[in-house]
Amino acid sequence: MSRQFKLGKISVSNPKVWIVIGISVAGIVLYTETRRRQRRREKNLDREDFGPFVERFELVPFPQPPPPAAKQLLSGLTFAIKDVFDVKGYVTGFGNVDWMKTHEVAEKTAAAVTILLKNGATCVGKTVLDELGFGITGENIHYGTPTNPQLPSHIPGGSSSGSAVTVASGRVDFALGTDTVGCVRIPASFCGTLGFRSSHGAVSSIGVLPNSQSLDTIGWFARDPSILHRVGCILLQRTAAEVRREKLFVFADDFFQLSKIPKQKSVHIVVKAMENLSGYQPPKHMNVGQYIASNVPSLKGFREQSTSLQNGISTLKALSAAMLSLQRYEFKTNYEEWVKSAKPRLGSDVRERVLAAVNTTHENIKTLYKVRTEMRAALHSLLKEDGILVIPTVADPPLKVNSKKGLLTEFHDRAFALSSIASMSGCCQVTIPLGKHDDGAVSVSFIASHGADKFLLDIVLDMYSSLQEQVCNLSNSLPLPDINGNMDTSELLKEKGNAAFKGRQWNKAVNYYSDAIKLTGTNATYYCNRAAAYLELGCFQQAEEDCNQAILLDKKNVKAYLRRGTARESLLQYKEAAQDFRHALVLEPQNKVANAAEKRLRKMII
Repeated sequence: MSRQFKLGKISVSNPKVWIVIGISVAGIVLYTETRRRQRRREKNLDREDFGPFVERFELVPFPQPPPPAAKQLLSGLTFAIKDVFDVKGYVTGFGNVDWMKTHEVAEKTAAAVTILLKNGATCVGKTVLDELGFGITGENIHYGTPTNPQLPSHIPGGSSSGSAVTVASGRVDFALGTDTVGCVRIPASFCGTLGFRSSHGAVSSIGVLPNSQSLDTIGWFARDPSILHRVGCILLQRTAAEVRREKLFVFADDFFQLSKIPKQKSVHIVVKAMENLSGYQPPKHMNVGQYIASNVPSLKGFREQSTSLQNGISTLKALSAAMLSLQRYEFKTNYEEWVKSAKPRLGSDVRERVLAAVNTTHENIKTLYKVRTEMRAALHSLLKEDGILVIPTVADPPLKVNSKKGLLTEFHDRAFALSSIASMSGCCQVTIPLGKHDDGAVSVSFIASHGADKFLLDIVLDMYSSLQEQVCNLSNSLPLPDINGNMDTSELLKEKGNAAFKGRQWNKAVNYYSDAIKLTGTNATYYCNRAAAYLELGCFQQAEEDCNQAILLDKKNVKAYLRRGTARESLLQYKEAAQDFRHALVLEPQNKVANAAEKRLRKMII
């Protein structure tokens, strides 16, 4: 021991020792600075590239057939894949570093990726996703949040966020994702690209990590409708679609009440585009929520006690509750053992969802699958072979990155309400970009019956140019001026509207109030009264718009705040609704309706 100590003894008075120490320290400092600059360069490069990739590589296409054989359908195209698709020799990361550490490399490449390579496409890498595919914001604490090319400070949507961003930013021609509860449709909408969710089971999921097998489908993104169509033809392995009759578009008027986008920029665009094309029947407008409530009886077990299923939005809320219960049950079945043993580090929002799934006791499993079966039958009965259901893809514009929990709760509720339609029916759905509103991307969605994927792709190819032409026409048009009229006549119409309202003739009341507004558009009472009639009809978006106008004309109109709060609560806009009821209390501190509503909503947004 003594000898070893002496051998290790150094004379610090020796100048050579200090030279060695100085060189060593300088080397460490130089190495540290070099690594720091390298990390900064990598970070800057990733930022310039929008940060969609987890890993870059190149999988070259299979050998092409020699002439005179035709060129393969996807020859020359590049694509990226969500990091849930197996690639031979790589670990499938599932958006989480702890998952990657605890799993081996894949022995085979996923079937969907292989068939694209066989048809001439080149794969250039794997993309970021919400961890374990359990989210719709696109955020990831391990790999960062891909930058939304449309609104860089806002979320790209998820869980297939990286795939959407690679396409929207022009890095690839198309990209693969998976869709469980909106995971392709939502990012396509936020990033301004085409996004296709295939019918459940229509595309092979061999070699793809599941989140919830009964809801998971393969989806893809593209900027060009012809590429979207070509990729679909390969993945679906189908040739030309069958000969069909004239197409029928069904507009879900009640679901468009959830959307904050003016109908002029969504419904109006689609209707005008159809007028310029042949092979389309006159459009049909209906309350689809009421139809679902009547044809999916098992949903009754999922509705809130205080609501009626005849309200379309309440129906969607019940449907989304069933969807999320099914997702949690199947995720728990798949991954409970791994979650408890690996104890993975997860982002706060994903952690809550994973723990909720793992810790929930499920008692109504048979009912969940029954809702799914009834939904598929109900939509097939509605759309048959030639129908297209038109709905808003999302209710809200994208939130800012790292938004507060209260905003996330409302955002999720409203997003899941709309995405539950295709998820719980297994139907195919396509997201179509329609320009911009307030700097954010606008989209609309078409849904076709389960198995009608090729038909839906053909519709997109047929309509896309006409849709974009209408978007351009709208952006170049000017709003029409308001019309004013005689005050006495307006008052008479208002009184007739009041009489109709008391007689529970809501539509007639709306018509009288509307005529009064046409003559005198500066009277807050007319708008406020019409809002009351709209509330009775379940037309919540129209009620909200009328209250906005009434408040603009009279900032002390208590009824307008109360009615707008009611409309917003029905539209699942809890935070804004609470603000309205609080404002009503400022004006009338003893108002019992406002007080009760504010207390109820305060609990929901905590």
